[in-house]
Amino acid sequence: MTLDPRLVGRRVSVRVPATTANLGPGFDTLGLALSVYDELEVTAAAQPGAHVEVHGVGEGAVETDESNLVVRSIAHVFERAGVELPGLRLVAHNAIPHGRGMGSSGAAIVGGVMAARGLLDGIVDLDEDALLARATELEGHPDNVAPALFGGLTIAWMGERGPQHKRLTVHRGVSPLVCVPEASTMSTAMARTLQPEQVPHSDAIFNVSRSALLIAALIQSPELLHTATEDRLHQSYRAAAMPETDALIQVLRRAGFAAVVSGAGPSILVLCADPGERLRAAELVEKHRATPWSLHMLAVDVLGATVVTHPAQ
Repeated sequence: MTLDPRLVGRRVSVRVPATTANLGPGFDTLGLALSVYDELEVTAAAQPGAHVEVHGVGEGAVETDESNLVVRSIAHVFERAGVELPGLRLVAHNAIPHGRGMGSSGAAIVGGVMAARGLLDGIVDLDEDALLARATELEGHPDNVAPALFGGLTIAWMGERGPQHKRLTVHRGVSPLVCVPEASTMSTAMARTLQPEQVPHSDAIFNVSRSALLIAALIQSPELLHTATEDRLHQSYRAAAMPETDALIQVLRRAGFAAVVSGAGPSILVLCADPGERLRAAELVEKHRATPWSLHMLAVDVLGATVVTHPAQ
């Protein structure tokens, strides 16, 4: 392959939201986009190789060469499209916490996939199915990358045609609060090792009912969120690895708040029915937290990832 001359000098700007997956009972299926963003600027060059600058979260720790996850994601899309990869200059301004259950790796992957889409504009067409497929190939499952790509509340599943999704609009009263521990992190891979291969039949039925109810609560009836976020499939098995998270969730749930582990944790997502309830939840967290936590009153992101392509200079 030879480098397409249309790529050289082309620049794209990408914005990707944080996400929270599972939402209690919707393990590996439900995800929600949140109003915290990583922003990327990628420029294609004639000379091969990658140069990466990282500002904000991950500065000094994230890889700054071809092993960077955003760069690897761009390269993956180009390879699957059969197009020669140009040299890449990436400038990342990151705000999504790493290792906290807010979809940072999914956001990096989606950022790379969207950057590739912008760079390939007019060369290769990448529709929604292709974007989700490429992102899922890299992430391994679609529950985080689907809301990062498309925004809102997403139901994601694997079908005969690969990963699929349905995007839903969240009730305007729903007010997310994310509580992020400042000192602890959790690996998604590690969290998955804590779960059993099989669960009781009654627990499976319990989660099916709560997942169905959660959809209704999020799009139509927020007053049902507390019951709808009950879970028996994953959170109890992971609790011992995140004792501070589990303790704070129990405090919140006993007080009537719909608190769950955000993704693999250790952050906590509280799905409140209105902004006033969210303020009360935040006050309770401030009163009962034993170690430093940062509290984020967020909106549901409705746009998902965006990309703007700038012509070559």
